[in-house]
Amino acid sequence: MSKTSQQNTATDANGVSVIHTQAHSSGLQQVPQLVPVSPGGGGKAVPPSKQGKKNSFVDRNSDEYRQRRERNNMAVKKSRLKSKQKAQDTLQRVNQLKEENERLEAKIKLLTKELSVLKDLFLEHAHNLADNVQPVGTETTTTNPENNGQ
Repeated sequence: MSKTSQQNTATDANGVSVIHTQAHSSGLQQVPQLVPVSPGGGGKAVPPSKQGKKNSFVDRNSDEYRQRRERNNMAVKKSRLKSKQKAQDTLQRVNQLKEENERLEAKIKLLTKELSVLKDLFLEHAHNLADNVQPVGTETTTTNPENNGQ
C-alpha cells in the first residue's frame, strides 16, 4: 500500500489558507489552517470580536452611534479627571514630605548642637575630676606655716 498525497493551497476571503489534500484514492479534504496571507508571516492575531468591525460601515447619524460616543466621552472625561486628581494628590504629598524633611533637618541641627555642648561639659568635668584624683598610696600632708613654730 503506497500512500501518495498531493496538496493544493488556496486562500479564502477571510485570509485563511485552506489546504486541499488528496490522499491515496480518497476525495478532497479541506483542512483549514491559520496561515498569514502576508509574505512576512508575522503580525498580531485579531480577536473574533474585532474582525467584523473593520469592514462594517458606521452610521454616524444613528442613535446607537451617538450613545456610544457620549458614553465614551464621559468615560474619557472621568479618566482624565481621575488622572489629574492623582497628580494633584501626589504633588500635595511631595510638598508635605518636603516640609517634614525640613523640620527633621532643623531638629537634627539642634540636637547636634546640644550633643556638642553636652560633650564639652562632660569632657571639662572629666578633666577636673582627673586633676583632683591622686594615685592611691600617696598621701599629701598639708603643712600650715602658721603652726610650724609652736
